[in-house]
Amino acid sequence: MDGNDGNGMERTRRFVAGLGLPTGDAHALPSSTGRFPDGGQYRIEIPSVEGPAALRAVYEAADAYGVPVHRVSQGSGVMLLLDAELDEMAALGRERGIEISLFVGPRAGWDTGAMAYSAAGRVVAPKARGMEQVVQGVEEVRRACDRGIESVLVTDEGVLSVLGEMRAAGELPAGLILKGSVMLAAANPVSIRLLERLGLTTYNVPTDLSLAQLAAIRQATSMPLDVYVEVPDDVGGFVRHYEIAELVRVCAPIYLKFGLRNAPNIYPSGTHLEATAVALTKERLRRARIGLDLLGRLDPGAVMSPLPGVGEAAVGRR
Repeated sequence: MDGNDGNGMERTRRFVAGLGLPTGDAHALPSSTGRFPDGGQYRIEIPSVEGPAALRAVYEAADAYGVPVHRVSQGSGVMLLLDAELDEMAALGRERGIEISLFVGPRAGWDTGAMAYSAAGRVVAPKARGMEQVVQGVEEVRRACDRGIESVLVTDEGVLSVLGEMRAAGELPAGLILKGSVMLAAANPVSIRLLERLGLTTYNVPTDLSLAQLAAIRQATSMPLDVYVEVPDDVGGFVRHYEIAELVRVCAPIYLKFGLRNAPNIYPSGTHLEATAVALTKERLRRARIGLDLLGRLDPGAVMSPLPGVGEAAVGRR
């Protein structure tokens, strides 16, 4: 092999190009040609919707502020919801045809191990600790699907692999959406493409990726990217509102996700924190209105996916 090819990294760049991967971050920021099946470039996601009361607050605030909502997600997990609460959330989702995505638990950070609580060991906190937690996580997905929920948030690669295999084998609904949590932490095109091959349907990218890094990821995958426009404090606290038009242009199809800075982490939530969860939810809708107004000024031509009709069965939809 000839090592005298100018830039010493060119051989590696040629090799990864042969794998169908970008050769570096896409600093030219090419416009994405990807779209949702309905032709839209973007959809709206409201995170941390911790139960039926918070979901009803989403609808109330969405109507008040005129914010279209395509998906809500939750972080405390299926395991901390009653069957009646799962039923209610599924029914509320069907009322407006929105996707209800619930977190898969349990996880190491809530278990009896010590590493997740150590300074350098927090990386394992969102993972399934031992095979029992893998099995328990899968059982929570079965339970959610049985109650009418068909979108789940996954943060462990092994659990994702099993769920992908079960979906392919018909053990889980064919339309089950496997949404990758931001805590999966895959931060480059290669890792994200691997997750897609394991069965991932849509992926919440790390919160601090630049537009060039996101553009390169878009070149490696066609699945929707879930991108925080405003980021919770414990995963960065960034407020990226003025990037919203470029995020849509570069990343489409994209879920614009409106977290909330300067807000407490309420996981695991419950009735003892319900008032706080509802208040935070309403402010997320207000922030979404601010972001959408800015998007309208910066790029009036950006195309949003149409909202499904009232009563349309789309509790989980691609």
